[in-house]
Amino acid sequence: MQRTLLVTVTVMFFCAWAPDLGAAHGEDAPIRIGMSGAFSGPARELGEGMRKGIEAYFAHVNKQGGVLGRKLSLIALDDAYEPARTGPNMRKLIDDEQVFAVLGNPGTPTATVAVPIANEKHVPLIGAFTGAGVLRKTPPDRYVINFRASYAQETAEMIDGLVNELGLRPDQLAFFTQNDAYGDSGYNGAIAALKRLGYQDAERLPHARYPRNTLDVEAGLSRLLDPSINPRAIIMVGASKPCAKLIRLAKHHGLQALFVNVSFVLGDALNRELGPDGENVVVTQVVPSYESDLPVVKEYRGAIDAKDISFISLEGFIAAKAMVEGLRLSGSSPTREIFIDTLEQGKPIDLGLGETHPLSKTRHQISDRVWPTVIKHGRFEQLDHWSQLKQYLRGQS
Repeated sequence: MQRTLLVTVTVMFFCAWAPDLGAAHGEDAPIRIGMSGAFSGPARELGEGMRKGIEAYFAHVNKQGGVLGRKLSLIALDDAYEPARTGPNMRKLIDDEQVFAVLGNPGTPTATVAVPIANEKHVPLIGAFTGAGVLRKTPPDRYVINFRASYAQETAEMIDGLVNELGLRPDQLAFFTQNDAYGDSGYNGAIAALKRLGYQDAERLPHARYPRNTLDVEAGLSRLLDPSINPRAIIMVGASKPCAKLIRLAKHHGLQALFVNVSFVLGDALNRELGPDGENVVVTQVVPSYESDLPVVKEYRGAIDAKDISFISLEGFIAAKAMVEGLRLSGSSPTREIFIDTLEQGKPIDLGLGETHPLSKTRHQISDRVWPTVIKHGRFEQLDHWSQLKQYLRGQS
């Protein structure tokens, strides 16, 4: 009986340990990292951008001999930005591919499926391209590590800039959001920020919506064109194509307002979609400009193909670097549990962003920074102060 118990314990230990760094595939095999993203459908630019950034950083590390003596390999599965496909992808990556972690999944609706599976399987879910609250619980889920600022932080930055710096009244604001958890996350963050400023009627502000994975913005447009509303700024929580369509149609119908978008709109894609109609459109970013002189941005420009440079791929690159730095801090033979424990011990992570980023049991988000940008003459310019938009507002009055 003792022999049977010993064998059982040994098998259980091996099964728990083997998938951590892909040991089941051989000690010299690459460290397998998974990703479920939109590589087809309307949101494919998001998935492809994140994948290109991650792969660029992995290639950069592999040229230097890898990490912990192992090369890095990304296994990316297409979910087309549809939650129904994310669950099977996550289980295949974890159960069949035996990945160490899942990195860079884009999207809030898909995250609502990915998070419980990562928690169930005790597999780190790192650097998802979403600022939604489902990944930012208090206290945080043990296996969820975020890189980017939240949508609530982005929309709070918008509210502070529009009201406190530009001097708009809260009742001069309106919303255009995707009708799902992503849209709700940004909208709820803005409402909370308005209430912190003492504006208790925030839920009564005009709120237009559109269905995910569609361009059906006409109903929302009619709501915003109501002459009794006349918003001076529209906070937008959507995807690039529907937001571009709404902005273009609104401008052509004479709506004079600032259009202010969260980072998930994919600024570069929005800029291309809008063309000349993009002038003075605002996008908050959660990574610095890809023309910045910060060390990680220089590293990024040297590692990625020039045609793939974008805010999205830069975020993928930095998220991949954060994961690798966590691995390097975790010792010579980290398991998933050691990896998470190491991050929660507060060892400083230097990503080349001009500051270090310690995590803890109560903090699983690496960056809180939000960089407001505005499209000028077809290029993004960083806003040092929201008051820089006053001249545009005067021209619209």
